[in-house]
Amino acid sequence: MEEGNHSEVTEFILSGLTNRPELQVPLFAVFLLIYGITLVGNGGMILLITIDPQLHTPMYFFLRNLSFCDLCISLIISPPMLLNFSVQRKSISFTACAVQMSFSIVFADVECLLLAVMAYDRYVAICNPLLYTVIMSRQLCKQLVVGVYTVGVVDSMIHTCCTFRLSFCSSNIINHFFCDVLPLLALSCSDTHINEIVMFASMSCIQVISFVTVLLSYVYIISTILQIRSPEGRHKPFSTCTFHLNSVVLYFGTLFFMYLRPTSSYSMDTDKVTSVFYMLLIPMLNPLIYSLRNTEVKDALRKALNKLLTNF
Repeated sequence: MEEGNHSEVTEFILSGLTNRPELQVPLFAVFLLIYGITLVGNGGMILLITIDPQLHTPMYFFLRNLSFCDLCISLIISPPMLLNFSVQRKSISFTACAVQMSFSIVFADVECLLLAVMAYDRYVAICNPLLYTVIMSRQLCKQLVVGVYTVGVVDSMIHTCCTFRLSFCSSNIINHFFCDVLPLLALSCSDTHINEIVMFASMSCIQVISFVTVLLSYVYIISTILQIRSPEGRHKPFSTCTFHLNSVVLYFGTLFFMYLRPTSSYSMDTDKVTSVFYMLLIPMLNPLIYSLRNTEVKDALRKALNKLLTNF
């Protein structure tokens, strides 16, 4: 494996979503709108859960962390992407590329694992309601979140170190709108076989463990709900899970499609569209999913708005 890539490449050029000049302004407007909705939605969710005492429960503690994660993903990806729509030379320094990739991996892993933790939380709440406050203690919730971030940071360090010790000597044009692992591996002139194995193993492990946790949790949840005789009794616990299920289907469906495929079937153009979905659209949709169908969040928002209007 060749070394010394710092002397060979000092910056990368991001190809972006498209090279067609006539689409730059419309795409800038679309993604600026997405960015704005993401900031307002996730920032509002964090603020609402923080100020409303009725939302100080394990479920909303995890939801606040999910909103923080979505907010960070958007802050990492969207501003450079929007800037590149308005400049002729879409360059990013070697160091900035490494930092962007590192943080994007951290928060992508955190989001994946948080969805699994939230599924476990719903399992305990529905299948063991009498022991819920004992099992899901404040200390355990904090430990789970710390563990999730620890896994994300370690995984990110592995990928970043493995990727940026490669040589990039043939070209510095990244066929993507941000610095991601796969486009950088495709760009390298070193042997990337080990990198591909490490990437597939670590990402598959995180995704599979998270997905299995979600799957087993909902098998037990559905089994418990079906044992409830009253239709109203079945409706209430199931309604608390629907918004989480929507996020799970969107996120895991996208990630499995993107990463758990043979290397020979990869298409960078397809991956760019997929990345838009899970890096930009899902962070925008999550606060809408968790607020529009959640009566507790809507009640908390209504009270906050009424209090704000009363003060004015």
